[in-house]
Amino acid sequence: MITRSKLVEQLRDYQIRSQQKFSALTVFSPKPNLTSRTDVAVAIFWALVFSMLVVSSYVALYFRHFRLSFVILCFGVFLPLRLRISRHALAKKSRERKLLLPLSM
Repeated sequence: MITRSKLVEQLRDYQIRSQQKFSALTVFSPKPNLTSRTDVAVAIFWALVFSMLVVSSYVALYFRHFRLSFVILCFGVFLPLRLRISRHALAKKSRERKLLLPLSM
């Protein structure tokens, strides 16, 4: 049986998940919502890796290593795309899991 306290708890959880405190970091997060400190730490790590790839690409261009710069730049473009794909896959999986709940819930 659904009680009022359970509904209030679910609403509070939904509101917490829907807040976008770290909207800039969601680009580098493999999860759709940043809910814990570990999610934020992982997003910061991927942001630093992306920054390192961009800087190393510029350094390779400076030393006229065009092929190496192109390869590093491709990795830099591939990283946010891969993270976006994993975010969408996790969101899709959670939507499917919500649909499997019985109607009495």
